[in-house]
Amino acid sequence: MPKPITTIAALLAAALFTLLAWWWPNRPQAGDVAMVTQRFNSVSFAPFRPGQSPLRDIFPTAQQVEEDIALVARRTRAIRTYASIEGDYEVAEIAARHGLRVWKGAWLGQDRVRNQQELARLIATANAHPEAVERVIVGNEVLLRRDLPVNELIAAIDQVKAAVRQPVTYADVWEFWVQFPEVADHVDVITIHILPYWEDEPLGVERTMAHVRDVYRRMQALFPGKPIAIGEIGWPSRGRWREDAAPSRVNQAVFIREFIQLSQEMGFDYNLIEAFDQVWKYKNEGTVGAAWGLWTADRQEKFPLSGPVVENPDWPWYAGLALLLALALFGATRAAFPGAGWREALLAGALGNALAYAACGGIPYAFDEHLTLAVAVNLAGQGLLAALLMRRAAMILAGAGAAPPRDGRAATATVRDLLLFRWRALRDWRGFAFDDLSFVFLWVAAVLQVMLLVDPRYRDFPYPTFAVPLVAVAARTLLRDLPRGGGGREELLAGGVLALAAIASAVLEHPRNLQAMGWSLCALVLAVPPLLRMLRRQPVPAPAT
Repeated sequence: MPKPITTIAALLAAALFTLLAWWWPNRPQAGDVAMVTQRFNSVSFAPFRPGQSPLRDIFPTAQQVEEDIALVARRTRAIRTYASIEGDYEVAEIAARHGLRVWKGAWLGQDRVRNQQELARLIATANAHPEAVERVIVGNEVLLRRDLPVNELIAAIDQVKAAVRQPVTYADVWEFWVQFPEVADHVDVITIHILPYWEDEPLGVERTMAHVRDVYRRMQALFPGKPIAIGEIGWPSRGRWREDAAPSRVNQAVFIREFIQLSQEMGFDYNLIEAFDQVWKYKNEGTVGAAWGLWTADRQEKFPLSGPVVENPDWPWYAGLALLLALALFGATRAAFPGAGWREALLAGALGNALAYAACGGIPYAFDEHLTLAVAVNLAGQGLLAALLMRRAAMILAGAGAAPPRDGRAATATVRDLLLFRWRALRDWRGFAFDDLSFVFLWVAAVLQVMLLVDPRYRDFPYPTFAVPLVAVAARTLLRDLPRGGGGREELLAGGVLALAAIASAVLEHPRNLQAMGWSLCALVLAVPPLLRMLRRQPVPAPAT
């Protein structure tokens, strides 16, 4: 029997590790970067809430828009809109009631009929609310998307310019003003977008201000005498890294604070992107597309305008969840195996943290019903795998003789039976379900890694999805429980695809992308056990003669 004091010490060590592991990345930061003003010049305003989307023509109510404008009016002088036809409300009318000015936009795309409707509404709104609409923006990134040829865009600009009294502009990424300088002759203001995260050569947040200054001066030299406005600038608070451009709440706070300082130094006319996180944008731009807001989707400020910033304010709840899950796993194991001691306690601590991390990296990103289902299935699978690993580890440590590991062929057959509703696969689940479930995670990892390789731009690195499987590989290595011999083509295919795709992704990603390098290493950790099994495969003895 293990000594109670040793087990208690292990549980306390696991609890201390849990608190440190959650506190360290969430300690207060960026307190030395101050905001020099409490009011922004302008912010992009899209009032869509979770479940609402212009892609599905589900718009907020006029009351919700009123509430949102009242909220942002405390922090900004003006707002920018992108479309003139949306919902049963008029943003300019509501903004006027709250003392806000509006950069009113018309959305131009490939539908020429819809474009004319947008332009007509833009003109009507600008003329009906001259006290609120201070400029009009004819199209957003039309040239970037290649939705219209430049001559049609210019014609639309001229059409609006002849019909309104406000300054007229067009907004696009700064490189496209360089590529199509002829547009400048038809606008009153050059409106450029500077988004260092999305640049062809992404920039880490510490290098962005020099880039912004350089771009602005380049535009001044290219269009002397023309007013220049920065129509979009900002930083995402979550999502995948691009080289060393790391989305995070802390980096977003640092970027915004430093940009406001620079804007006052250089006299920028600017608009920040954006007021609220737009959940619907994940459809086109992944997690990072839904994370540019100064407020969250539930209308909470992401960070204070001065003072320290905490990356994840909810970290104490996840740390508490990790401790509860660890105690539950250890308690259930101790009930089944009274001899369970300090080693099982440490494993339970690791698994509790892995499950809490999986929840932290999954639940807040379940943006719609499909992602919610995927997260629920993944968390259930990881929870089951954790419970099965605890049982298997306890049996091995007790010398009770755990069932021999099953190979990929047997695991594949089990999954196939379950998909075909052949419930015979569950008869001996306690003996083999752990290896079957581990092999399912291996296949999923291989598929996701291939997707990361062929279409990586908007895909996150799936650390939370495989938190428990990674702990399982480490634990089985320490327990010397990795399968040996008997592997087949299933292990070779799944493990080989995962390993090769992980190596290829690491080569294609920039070495500065530590997030990508770390995930490639994790993918290789998942791939190594089945590949080692193939290498250790016992030769089939020759038939006797």
